[in-house]
Amino acid sequence: MSTLAELAIFPLDKGESVSEYVAKVLKIIQQSNLEHQLTPMGTCIEGEFDDIMNIVSKCFKALEPECNRIYLTLKIDFRKNRKNALKQKIKSVEDKLHD
Repeated sequence: MSTLAELAIFPLDKGESVSEYVAKVLKIIQQSNLEHQLTPMGTCIEGEFDDIMNIVSKCFKALEPECNRIYLTLKIDFRKNRKNALKQKIKSVEDKLHD
């Protein structure tokens, strides 16, 4: 696994609270069996590039039928020969805090 992505996707036309739609997307991510971590501003996903892009597409397609406007941001960090980036990147910074 060499791709780490942060996905934020939600409708803009469903009022102030969109947690119902975020939960719908999170279920799709959970069913993918890719490593992931929900954060207050999005969900980080680790896996192969094509697998992540497939999940992003599924998430969009799940919202599209009932939403007239969808906001989506996707950040990707690709690095060859890297594994466990979801946890390792955080650990690396935390270790340096204690130096």
